[in-house]
Amino acid sequence: MNNDYNFKNYIMSAVKDLGFKEFTDIQKRVFYNIKSNKNILAKSKTGSGKTHAFLLPIFNDLDPKVNQVFATIVAPTKELAQQIYKMAQHIASFSPDTINIKLFVSGTDRDREIEKLKNNIPHIVIGTPGKIKDLAIDENILKIYTSKYLVIDEVDMAFDGGYLEDLDAISGVLNNSRFMFFSATISDSIMPFIKKYMTNVELIDLENVNDTKIDHIWIPLKHKEKGELLLDLIKTINPYLCIVFVNKKEAVNDVLSLLLNNGYKAVALHGDLSSRERKRVLTDLNNLKYQFLVATDLASRGIDIEGVSHIINYDLPVNYEFYIHRSGRTGRMYNDGIVYSFYDELNDEYLDNLNKKGIKPKYYEIKNKELIEYKGRNTRSNRVKPQTNYAKEAAKFIPKDKKVKPGYKKKRQAQIDDLAQRLKRNDMKKKKRRYS
Repeated sequence: MNNDYNFKNYIMSAVKDLGFKEFTDIQKRVFYNIKSNKNILAKSKTGSGKTHAFLLPIFNDLDPKVNQVFATIVAPTKELAQQIYKMAQHIASFSPDTINIKLFVSGTDRDREIEKLKNNIPHIVIGTPGKIKDLAIDENILKIYTSKYLVIDEVDMAFDGGYLEDLDAISGVLNNSRFMFFSATISDSIMPFIKKYMTNVELIDLENVNDTKIDHIWIPLKHKEKGELLLDLIKTINPYLCIVFVNKKEAVNDVLSLLLNNGYKAVALHGDLSSRERKRVLTDLNNLKYQFLVATDLASRGIDIEGVSHIINYDLPVNYEFYIHRSGRTGRMYNDGIVYSFYDELNDEYLDNLNKKGIKPKYYEIKNKELIEYKGRNTRSNRVKPQTNYAKEAAKFIPKDKKVKPGYKKKRQAQIDDLAQRLKRNDMKKKKRRYS
């Protein structure tokens, strides 16, 4: 790999050890823009290489001989913070000088951390919003105010997790730092926060750039029992490593039991698991001890599991943005992926929003243990809403007389025409009220 960005030799050694053949699009754009003095707001799908996009420039700019906090990196979940810490430790292991990196998340000995921080100042701070705020602002023991960089990874996820006040406090302390915010989606709810702290900003929008190929296959329920359909699909595709998403925590154990009772190696991830149990589950998954993970959106966001070949939406998420986040669990770092979704009734607005994100589902059904194109679902491009035949509808309300008198047909037709006009006017009024 060419060192076009003038990274230090030890950084390139770390990159080579990772097996990178080339940098991803988000990495290239961040590396290019890091030379400017602008803050960076990067929107790119999950799994596109965002972590190394901010870690490599930070390490390249860091002077290990200066004994102070150089960068603060905030992640919305403990698992994501741990993943970033692991990647940072890997890069630091190639440095000829010691680079002190500290991880601050929940479930650790707070008093011990405070005592250690009195004499041990890290170069890079990585942690969750609440923990960093506690040590840096409430206790004023973690001196992050010297940070040249503030990175907030998965900003949208942090807001969903209710960390606005913590992020606001941290950003306020570091208002002289260079901000690098990364997000898979940028909703209206986070824009006030971004505008408050991000002046002189460079927007990098790679949301619809396809570094990978993810196919989206939607399968109709057609009044079938969902569990039975899931087993049929699994027998058909025999996934390498698959995440099955459900919408409610109560459904996790039901689906897990279904898989275990049918001889599949499966495990669940939900909010009731302890930190140690969650860590064990993720380790076992990365070691391919299980073939299936059953999870909800809340439990799975921010996790990074290598080699996920398939996603199955046992329940279609209500919010289309959650569909995007789920899909991002597969097809990571140039690998292909496939997402299967069970559906009953389809919402046109939901599909339109996915279409705007570059997601165009294909419709299939399972027959004789094979996936075949589903003819019952017209494509979006040729589906035309049938026009109402008002005359035909009106005729239903004006029955024919058994005894036909002279002029009857003309009189009846006039009644039909009059009623048809009234039906049409009523429909037009309803549509006008709907869109006004």
